[in-house]
Amino acid sequence: MSIEIKPNEIYNFDCIEFMKLMAENYVDLTVTSPPYDNLRNYNGYHFDFEHIAQGLYRVTKKGGIVVWVVNDRISNGNRTLTSFKQALYFQECGFNVHDVMIYKKKNTPFMRSNAYTNCYEFMFIFSKGKPNIFNPLTEKTVRHGFEMVVYNKGADAVNKKVLKELKSEKTKTNIWEYAVGLGGSTNDKEAFEHPAVFPEKLAEDHIMSWSNEGDIVFDPMCGSGTTCKMAKKHNRLYIGCDISAEYVEIAKKRLEKYLQDCSFNFL
Repeated sequence: MSIEIKPNEIYNFDCIEFMKLMAENYVDLTVTSPPYDNLRNYNGYHFDFEHIAQGLYRVTKKGGIVVWVVNDRISNGNRTLTSFKQALYFQECGFNVHDVMIYKKKNTPFMRSNAYTNCYEFMFIFSKGKPNIFNPLTEKTVRHGFEMVVYNKGADAVNKKVLKELKSEKTKTNIWEYAVGLGGSTNDKEAFEHPAVFPEKLAEDHIMSWSNEGDIVFDPMCGSGTTCKMAKKHNRLYIGCDISAEYVEIAKKRLEKYLQDCSFNFL
């Protein structure tokens, strides 16, 4: 089957076959969360991880980024470490593991009887060579202005100080915290017809960090369309793909509603 792939569309397709139809070195940024470790039933579809990783390397531009949001199953007290096995495979495909970030959930309900509450997922940042773009997100510092600060402490452990300006903002750490659920992940009720919705702000923050306006943002397993919506919001070109016709319909309805709301607010 042959189709013309156009930006700002969501396609009902097996992403492996879909990426074969895409040009090489085409995508600036991918933001996606795969159906890891069978923790959810995604309409019974099979997840062929290796061929997806290979396809992503092929379609990603040199200097492009893949954001891979993933976690592990814990079974009988044993964590699978699927996440790191996948990261190692991305390296085998040719990607650099540019960063290992943490997505911390503010309001996780999942408790364990003999371990601390698991409240995070990994956000692996894979780059095809040196990243072309990094627009660092910043946060306010507690202290700023001029202060005497320690520098070049030697083996004698003597504190040497110099007058230096502390900036009012600093680059965020690589642990990002988000509320989840309705009102946290999104206010779009229709999005929760999909079994696993990640926060709009998470997708937005990565899109702002690793792409510029006019860049192509891809989600090969777009589910409810969060990445596509946030790409559109920030004037990026989006391409979404999902093997489930049901999920594609949810994502399209969500995008249509967003565009209608934007038009109404503009008027």
